[in-house]
Amino acid sequence: MNEFSTSFGTTAANALPAERAQFIRKTYMLLAAAILAFIAVEAFLFMSGAAYMIANVIFSGGSMGWLLVLGLFMGVSYLANRWALSETSPITQYMGLGIFILAYAVIFVPLIFMATYYSDDGSVLIKAGITTLGLFLGLTATVFITRSDFSFLGPIVAIGGFAALGFIVSSAIFGFSLGSIFAFAMVAFAGTAILFNTSQVLHQYNPKQYVAASLTLFAGIALLFWYILTIFSSRE
Repeated sequence: MNEFSTSFGTTAANALPAERAQFIRKTYMLLAAAILAFIAVEAFLFMSGAAYMIANVIFSGGSMGWLLVLGLFMGVSYLANRWALSETSPITQYMGLGIFILAYAVIFVPLIFMATYYSDDGSVLIKAGITTLGLFLGLTATVFITRSDFSFLGPIVAIGGFAALGFIVSSAIFGFSLGSIFAFAMVAFAGTAILFNTSQVLHQYNPKQYVAASLTLFAGIALLFWYILTIFSSRE
C-alpha cells in the first residue's frame, strides 16, 4: 500500500498561504464532522441496545477480555491510520477515518456505562465533553498563536505512551486499580500529545494529508475525553 510520508512534498507550514489555509480548514472541518459522527454512533449504539451487548461481552471477559478488546482496538487503529495515510484514493482515506471512529465508539461503551452508573450527575458526559473541548481549543490556540514547533515533545509522547500502556496492561493482568492519580497524569499526557500532534500537522504533514491530520487530532481528543470522563465519574 502506498502511503504519504511526512517528508512528501511541501509541508503545510511551508505551503503557500492559500494552500495552507485550505488545509487547515479541511482538517478542522473534518475533525468536527468526526466528533459529531462519534457522538451519533455512540447514541445509536445505546438507543438500539447494541451498547448493552457490547458491554456484556467486554465485562464478562474480565481483565483478559478487556486486554483482547484493547489488542483488537490497537490493530484496527493501526489499519485505519494506514488507510487514512493512503495515497491510493480519497475513498480509502475516508474509510480509514470511518473505521477509526467506529472503533473508538465501541471501546468507549464500557466507560460510558460506568460513568453513568457511578456518577450521581446526569450531565457528567456533557461536562466532560465541554471540559475536553475547552482544553483542546486552548492547546490548539497555543500552537497557532506561538507558531512554535513542538517536535521536541516527540520522545516524551513516545516514552509516555509505552509507560501508560505498560501500566494499563499490568493493571488488567494483576487486578490493581490505576486510580485518579493515573487519570490526572494521563490528562497531562494527552495534552502533551495534542500539542505535539497539532505541531506535527502543521510542520510535518503535507496539504494533501488533511484526512490523516484530522484522524490524528481526533485520537488526541478521544484520549483526553476518556480520562477527563474517568476523573469526573470517579468514586474516589
